[in-house]
Amino acid sequence: MMNSPLFFRTLLSAVVMAAVFLQPPSALAQVTENSCLQCHESQTGRLGEPVTLWRTSIHADNGIACHSCHGGDPALMSMEAMAPGRGFLGVPAETDIPDFCGRCHVGVREDYLKSAHGRALGKGGPQCVTCHGNHRVMKASPALINPQDCSRCHEYGRAGEIKGAVEETDRLIGVLEGDLADLHRAGIATKEMEGELFSLRNSFHRLFHSVEVEKVRAETARVRDDLEKIRVQVEQIQQTLFVRKVGGGIVVGLLVVAGLLAAFIRRTYHEEEA
Repeated sequence: MMNSPLFFRTLLSAVVMAAVFLQPPSALAQVTENSCLQCHESQTGRLGEPVTLWRTSIHADNGIACHSCHGGDPALMSMEAMAPGRGFLGVPAETDIPDFCGRCHVGVREDYLKSAHGRALGKGGPQCVTCHGNHRVMKASPALINPQDCSRCHEYGRAGEIKGAVEETDRLIGVLEGDLADLHRAGIATKEMEGELFSLRNSFHRLFHSVEVEKVRAETARVRDDLEKIRVQVEQIQQTLFVRKVGGGIVVGLLVVAGLLAAFIRRTYHEEEA
């Protein structure tokens, strides 16, 4: 007869191994199979540097690789991968960069082109790469607004005002993202609130590109009001969980005390009988 414990251990091992090997690869793992990366990473100097920079970017974190921006065929291990017929776009001209990035960042492109920055495009004004970098694309945050970078083109005054208006709100968004992640791990349905927060975060970060102090202040106040609604919901759920946790602890404590009391009474009873 088959040894049952051994059989079930073997079956469990097989299931675990299948789960490991059949799960979809991560975004970065899929990207590393890219011929563009493999070719450029093996080179030095200016041809290899883009890969090094890209690996620390927000694009790499989200599985956005060379061909996502520059086109071409990442499956071909030959120069044919960069043929125009394969959709290769190469390096855009400076004045084309907003449209280049705007293929994905549509709303940001619109706000940028309407701003003082956008109106100065081609006249010495900044474009996406000026602030966000090219291959080491940085995550949008108030940290990108700083004296060192902004002062390359103009005085920091207005930029500093904008940063002051948005910094605390951005911090609150980060706190709420963490709180919702904790609630999700606790088994709470947070999808709707996460969607609201994601939408708020995106619309809020679009504000940075308007570079209009009064508009940023007004819209930031509106975003803060909406964030407060989410914060109240989160706090109510946290309080409910806390009450349940405390209640559960009290019940467990009472059961322990009852058990100890019962044991004490039983022991006393036996001693009296003896």
